[in-house]
Amino acid sequence: MGVHTKVIFLLRLELHMADKYQDLVIFGERVKAVRKNQGLSQEELAAKADLHRTYIGMIERGEKNITLLNILKIARALNFFPGDLFKD
Repeated sequence: MGVHTKVIFLLRLELHMADKYQDLVIFGERVKAVRKNQGLSQEELAAKADLHRTYIGMIERGEKNITLLNILKIARALNFFPGDLFKD
């Protein structure tokens, strides 16, 4: 693999990772909006979902790649269908 090919590969990988990060931010913003709309604090949502408050904050800031099981816990705690957390 030549230097030019390596550079292109790394740039594509960086763009792919940026897209993934953006998806986490969008999901986190949605969780935050729903939580606030329901008048819940991060602490209250964390307690209802049986998760740590700092973990909720990290999700809302797009810093954590959340697992399916934790998506389900948050959706249940918010009385939401999990898929609706991915909609605008």
